[in-house]
Parts: sequence; structure tokens; C-alpha cells
Amino acid sequence: MVFGVSIIGGSGYTGAELLRILGMHGDVEVLHVTSRELAGTPVSGRLPNVTGTDLSYEMPEPGMYLDSELIFICVPHTQAMGMVPDILGNSRVVDLSADYRLNDRGVYEEVYGVKHTSPELESVYGLPELHRDQTVGARLVANPGCYPTGAILALAPLLEASLVETGRIVIDSKSGSSGAGKKPTDFTHHPEVAGAVKPYRVTDHRHIAEIDQELSLISGNRVRVSFTPHLVPISRGILTTCHVFPDDPGLDFRGAFEQFYSDSPFVRIRDEVPGLLGVVGSNYCDIGMELDRRTGRLVVVSAIDNLTKGASGQAVQNMNIMMGLPETRALGAPGLYP
Repeated sequence: MVFGVSIIGGSGYTGAELLRILGMHGDVEVLHVTSRELAGTPVSGRLPNVTGTDLSYEMPEPGMYLDSELIFICVPHTQAMGMVPDILGNSRVVDLSADYRLNDRGVYEEVYGVKHTSPELESVYGLPELHRDQTVGARLVANPGCYPTGAILALAPLLEASLVETGRIVIDSKSGSSGAGKKPTDFTHHPEVAGAVKPYRVTDHRHIAEIDQELSLISGNRVRVSFTPHLVPISRGILTTCHVFPDDPGLDFRGAFEQFYSDSPFVRIRDEVPGLLGVVGSNYCDIGMELDRRTGRLVVVSAIDNLTKGASGQAVQNMNIMMGLPETRALGAPGLYP
């Protein structure tokens, strides 16, 4: 049985990636794609990789989603919370903004600088590898941020088993420019990025709150990570390097990862530390590790595509789980090489 979905805010990179993946799905029909800026424009005329559709961008209007069983919301942070309460009366929601990711209203308001207008709504943090059971049948799923996806997946098995110190976790991430969205800025414009590696928000990136929250929950103890992101001159992908300190460097860390992710079809434990080739364009997260026996430091590296496993692919993965479909539906394609 085919069910209807809609995309609110479908003109950006995450909306485009959703359309690409949903076009291969078979169990869904995209009914509406909204964009205030592009209303009336054929979708296929704006997205070179989306063909064979007669969809046009629409101006969002009240009540237009009543024919959709699930809505993907791809609007900027702080805007989704004004839409979700009305939509939930009729449809399930996967929100790709940050508005429902944080459990503590005070933390959200501190990080994003606005008052949360619907904190009473219950949401599931949509990292399936941690919250698959809660996602089944959920009405509202908060799709994780791209940096937290790579970081949390790289660290969760170690913290769940209490294998490393919780007070010394250092995370270094390098992301392609598509993570900053479609509109160029002085920081993300190609001439500013090409040939450069640019650290930013080196101690206070807003995704730290998500990482701390989820790692603390799985650890059972308060975790506060040190996290620094970098912008690198590629279009897609996030490579995350985590430095942790085991209590016993002789433990079987790889075995802990393999056991933790034994039922997770999109996490692959590699024999060597991974790179981005092989995951870009896919919903996979590759993880590898190496122990520094000189210092006792364990280095764990994860690689994802920031637009797929870090955003739209994970959103479809959540939709599949919410709607009782096979988790891998439309998501099994391998990554690109080279």
C-alpha cells in the first residue's frame, strides 16, 4: 500500500536529497513540496537529479497536508516548532531541524536563543541505532544533526559498556560545505573554501548539546565532550575523529562495536580507520579504530555523508521504522567510489 508524504521546505539540499531517495522508495508518493521562494516552479526544473515527476513547488497553506500520512520538515532551526503542533493532529512528523532534539527546554533556549513554544510535545531522538524501539509507531521524530550522528555512533558502544573515561573525550570533525546549506555566505562561498581548512565555533558549536545529551543517556553518567568542527573543501561528507582514554587498553574494543551494532544495517565496522570514499551518497556509517599503545589513547573514526545518514537518508530510515516498513527500504545503495 502506497502512502502519501509531503516535504515542507523542499528547495534546499536536505529537501533535494529527500526527493532523490523517496523517488526510489516504491511505498510512498510525494504529494506536496513547499517553497515560498520557488512556488509554481517545477521541481525537475530546479533539481538536475530529480526527473520523471510533475511536482511543482507550492506555497505552504493551512490544511494542505491533510492527504499526507507523514510530513518531513526541512525548515531552519526555531521555525518548525511553530508548525508541528498543528500538523501532528493529522500526520506523523520527521523534523530535520533542531527544535525537538533536546530534552531540556532550558538547554534548547540557551543554545538557540529563543523561547520554545511547544515543549510539551513528546519526541523521539531519531538515531535508530540507539532509539529504534521508541521510533516504532512514533508521532514525532527529531532527526539528529549531522555532526552528532557521526560522533555519537563512534562513541556509543564505548560509553554503554563503560570502557572509557567520560571526562576526557575530544572530538574533531571535518565537514563538506553542503552542511552549511544552499545559500552561500562569506564563510562558505567556494572561493573562501577551496584550498582551505577552516575551523569554526571551536569551543561552542550548538551540536555539542545533542552529543552530550545522548552520550550521557547511554552512559548513565554525565558526559561533556570537547568538540571542534572544521569546514573542508569538499561538497559532501563528515569525517569524525574521536580521542578517548580506556580504563583498560587491552580490552576488545572492536568486539564491543560489533556486538552493539549487530542489528544495525547501516553501521559497518571496518578493519582500518575509514575515509569518506565509499560512504558519500549512501546511508552508511563506517567506523574504525586504532589504539595508541604509547599513551593508552583509543582513536575512533567515523565517516558519513552529511546529507544522507547525517540528514535525509536518516529521515527516510526513521520514516520506514515509524510506518512499519523494512528499515533499509530505498537506502541500500552503496556509496560512491571514487
